[in-house]
Amino acid sequence: MTTTLIRNADWVIAWDEIAGRHVYRRNLDIVCADGTIVFIGRNYSGVADRVIDGADRLVLPGLIDIHSHPQHEPLYRGVREEHGLRNMHMTGLYERSQAFSAPDDEARAACAEFAYCELLLSGVTSLVDISSAWDGWLDLFAKSGMRGFVAPGYASARWRLANDFDLQYAWDEPRGRAGLTAALALIDVAARHPSRRLSGVVAPMQIDTCTADLLRDSRDAARDRGLPLTVHVAQSVSEVREMIRRHGKTPIQWAHEIGILGPETILGHALFLDTHSWIRWWSKTDLRLIGEAGASVAHCPTPFARYGQIMENFGDYLRAGVNIGLGTDTAPHNLVEEMRKAAVLARIAARDIATVNASDLLYAATVGGANALMREDLGRIATGKKADLVLVDLTTPQMIPARDPLRSFIYHAADRAVIDVFVDGEQVVDKGKVVTLDQAAAGERLARAQRRMLSVAPRRDYHGRRAEEIVPLSLPLAD
Repeated sequence: MTTTLIRNADWVIAWDEIAGRHVYRRNLDIVCADGTIVFIGRNYSGVADRVIDGADRLVLPGLIDIHSHPQHEPLYRGVREEHGLRNMHMTGLYERSQAFSAPDDEARAACAEFAYCELLLSGVTSLVDISSAWDGWLDLFAKSGMRGFVAPGYASARWRLANDFDLQYAWDEPRGRAGLTAALALIDVAARHPSRRLSGVVAPMQIDTCTADLLRDSRDAARDRGLPLTVHVAQSVSEVREMIRRHGKTPIQWAHEIGILGPETILGHALFLDTHSWIRWWSKTDLRLIGEAGASVAHCPTPFARYGQIMENFGDYLRAGVNIGLGTDTAPHNLVEEMRKAAVLARIAARDIATVNASDLLYAATVGGANALMREDLGRIATGKKADLVLVDLTTPQMIPARDPLRSFIYHAADRAVIDVFVDGEQVVDKGKVVTLDQAAAGERLARAQRRMLSVAPRRDYHGRRAEEIVPLSLPLAD
């Protein structure tokens, strides 16, 4: 059993079990053994195999990303940032999914490796990866060193567009049923992986692309295995209008009606509630239903902010008793940047600087995510918890002065200050470099995969357009 000692850490964000919150502590020793924190205090006198100097370091719990799509989102760099359709309430989700081909396994591996590096470098130690199953996924996830929650996606329907305003659906219910069976089989394999860091999340993809029976059976499978269930809900105005057309109810109300809201449920986004200014439905029950069910929300500010959309608002969800965790969803996969955006956008939506604070954001990025994943051993620096730790360099210029290091980290330095990362007490980032994966090599493969994806756009787009027509460059290309 290897013992690692972080000696005299300048600042530690420790967990106060009685108060149920993170607190600052100064000049502490932290000892990790067999993947667990075994000592927090001063003047540790025991033996350690490795000693790390904690001077000029902030130690915080590993961040938890409960909603990401690493297998394809890096392909959209230079494509997604300003792509959206005004006729579809600004979202570009549906057009992209049709115009640009699904990645092959080579592209998925490049995307995932590149994104896993981004995540590790921003202090993420636990990740929910919502992806299509592909060969090599589990082994690459384990190789990254992260605590991996594989969420193989499946659905009863696919989105279809014949124009830029009418969202259509191609239904294939046997495909959805087969997808659930295959997903559960892969999750079972992940649980037996020799890394002992892989688990699963049952992931019917979207509430508008799954039948009620498939959603209920997914819920039952998750409960039988003691696993979380995640589903995209209320992620676009088009989806909300479609669900009202089908059922006379918002997506949240329909989810409640069919019985899939519960403590194990993670709602991907849940942005467009009945009270949202882009919806303004007559009912005012969505937020209450989520809170009363004990469900969690995976909040991912970036993709919506790019469309000009925001959650209304983060603080109201918290006060309604909703457990909120954070996700990256899209590239860049940087959870600290999501913390910053979540705070700023919540204040804009609320017109109130006090609606959320840095403590709320850190809680969401750690304990909120852990609670959503039903893992009390994650997201907290306390004895008996998993040794998932992030060391921040207080001498990084953006951290100076470190009067309040958490604020400096969220609002100023972000990933630039992450120096070392440990998962299960094993080092995965050393001096700002990922030691388990090769991001540069993955980036070269990623660039080739993007060229392949863009080249086939004319065969997939509803108007037969080239990628340059669908998403023009931000500046004209001069001779």
